[in-house]
Amino acid sequence: MTAAAPLFRVRTHAMPLCLLAALSTAASPEARPEFSAEAIAAPLSPARAGDAIDASKAAGRDNAGHWEVDFFDDFDHFDARNWQDQMLWVNDEDQCYVPDARHGTREVSDGTLKLRMIDIGEALPCANRNKDGELHPPTRYFAARIASKNRREFVQGRWTARLRVADSGQHGMFPAWWLLGALNDEPPVEEADETVCWPLPGSGEIDIFEHHSDGGPDHYAARIIESNGECGGGDWQASMLVHDADLDAFHEYAVAWDAADMLFLIDGQEIYRLEGKSDLFREPLFAILNFAKIFPGPMNSPWVMEVDWVRHERWIDAGN
Repeated sequence: MTAAAPLFRVRTHAMPLCLLAALSTAASPEARPEFSAEAIAAPLSPARAGDAIDASKAAGRDNAGHWEVDFFDDFDHFDARNWQDQMLWVNDEDQCYVPDARHGTREVSDGTLKLRMIDIGEALPCANRNKDGELHPPTRYFAARIASKNRREFVQGRWTARLRVADSGQHGMFPAWWLLGALNDEPPVEEADETVCWPLPGSGEIDIFEHHSDGGPDHYAARIIESNGECGGGDWQASMLVHDADLDAFHEYAVAWDAADMLFLIDGQEIYRLEGKSDLFREPLFAILNFAKIFPGPMNSPWVMEVDWVRHERWIDAGN
């Protein structure tokens, strides 16, 4: 197996010097093949499959190589080279996403990112629109959603975030740390190839951490959304694990690829293996962090998801 190239979509945005230095010792980004919806939907060739990451390495149990960090944000400030605000209306959610930390919905302080759901006490107009172009009704609930779309997008490897959610299980809570295919056609659309509707190949979804208040406190879901071949059509439960965890405490939530399987991990321990599913996600993926309110009704206090850091890694074989 040869060392995997740091596959990500090359953008015109500035790149931190530390990343430039790391990439200068690895394969050139220009070596990455172009991705299209047609190419992603095509069968995976044996040679391509053989370049994926071995399962034992993904879980960190093999000494024949090592993981190399090719993206890391420890949130000592909000870095617009890594993230942008994302405003849209999905899942009939009750809140309105706003940019630029408006209403205190996003804050970086003391080395962590805080994403909040805020009740401002009165209903105000909301500029978010759904996929049909309908405007979100006025609401008193406002939140932040940030995405690495068009900033940091990678093919496979291992994504990890260290985060916590205080006082979980409150009615309507819906915080998440997840990935979405880079050809996704939801706003912001900044490149000509962002034309694929969710969850078709090129716009697939991986939920690394998703807490839904329906199940009470201290649990989360790890899953992939399996496309049924239609825009807006996906199976949320066929490939899902609901796992207990102390959400008040920081944990490292991760997903990694191997030659055939996808692995979900918490604090470095494998908790869920999806056998034969890595072929479903061959496109570059970007990361999303958000706090949504899935049900109407009052809040007793502001809700917060606190993120210590986000990291992406690629596998390097021994001797490379």
